[in-house]
Amino acid sequence: MELLQETRWSPYLVGAGIGILSWFTFLLSKKPIGCSTAFARTSGMIAKLFGRRNVETSLYYQEVPPVIDWEWMLVVGIIIGSLISALLSGDFHWQWVPERWAAAFGTAPVPRVIVALIGGIFLGFGARWTGGCTSGHGISGTLQLAVSSWISAICFFIGGIAAAFFIFHVIA
Repeated sequence: MELLQETRWSPYLVGAGIGILSWFTFLLSKKPIGCSTAFARTSGMIAKLFGRRNVETSLYYQEVPPVIDWEWMLVVGIIIGSLISALLSGDFHWQWVPERWAAAFGTAPVPRVIVALIGGIFLGFGARWTGGCTSGHGISGTLQLAVSSWISAICFFIGGIAAAFFIFHVIA
């Protein structure tokens, strides 16, 4: 139980856990772990909710039907698991502006929310364009030794380092 109350877990233990989860995912569903498809499915569900009639006939949603599937439940599980972990460790708190951002740009939440929203849009677009997200390519694809996933994972790191450098050294 002590492990569940730690604020930071060993990256080696977590990595091994994700590897084991990947084994079971391949074994039980014959599919790799991924999250970006769940967000695409959610957009279709939202469109249907607002009465958009052509969702089912759209070519995009024929490939990615707007239904709740195991990937969608994985995303829900990640959110719930993160909340439980933060509550058990005593580290849960509401925070609109992270300390690093506040030190560089101030404590106003609106610019931070706008930048996070724009970043999320770019990430979602990129994940759908490349056929996978950091979990799809970075975990499952590299696990399968897919060259495209290794290239994607390297680009994730390069892009993240470049973005952090730009945001915190050029703009700030």
